[in-house]
Amino acid sequence: MKYKNLLFLVIFTFIIGCKQYTLENSSQPEFRTVKKYKNSGFSLIYNENLKVKKLNNRSFDIFHKTLKRNSIVKITNPLNNKFLIAEVKSNKVKFSNFYNAIISNRIAEMLELNPEEPYIEIILISKNSTFVAKKAKTFEEEKKVAEKAPIDGIKISNLNEGTINKKNLENDNFSYSIKVADFYYKKTANLMIDRIKTETSIKKIKLIKLSQTNYRVLLGPFSDINSLRESFEKMNSLFFENLEILKNV
Repeated sequence: MKYKNLLFLVIFTFIIGCKQYTLENSSQPEFRTVKKYKNSGFSLIYNENLKVKKLNNRSFDIFHKTLKRNSIVKITNPLNNKFLIAEVKSNKVKFSNFYNAIISNRIAEMLELNPEEPYIEIILISKNSTFVAKKAKTFEEEKKVAEKAPIDGIKISNLNEGTINKKNLENDNFSYSIKVADFYYKKTANLMIDRIKTETSIKKIKLIKLSQTNYRVLLGPFSDINSLRESFEKMNSLFFENLEILKNV
């Protein structure tokens, strides 16, 4: 009887061990996850015509879809590399998923954004990070100045109104692609491409090999804002949380 119990225990342990091994192997990441939030894309420059919660145009505040309220972010204009520190005022404001944030006029002015092409990069930064510690004093000083200093005013383009002025934005310099995701395995990346082809009508799909273990799926490039937005919105049906828009790739 003891022998049977011992045999049962050995077999049970072996089965559990195999199960754990299978789970561990099956949980290998199909694509590389980002440790902190990062997104490149078009922003909305706040104006009173937007049917959203009021945002102080003198502030260094933004509205975001997913980042928690009071989160600290670094916002960069990739076209001139100017950047600043901002704070998420709310994540409950509803606006199109095509935009990665609603930003104040002050932010747009400081970054010298083109109002017809307000392309920005947003990176979430820990409040305890060295970067924030170094910039904290400057950030507070900028906030105080922003509350008093006048805003020169930024002409809001049709990009903010939902109806895109194709003539203004269709030019030789406009070239953007949609980054779907980075994958660890080429096979998995190809499966994603097959899914996009099956579930959407998007035709411009590319697979780029970044390294032996990094494969990127891109849509595009797009030479005008209308086709870019149309493809972006089609991808929303596949429930991707962090699609990025990349310039000149």
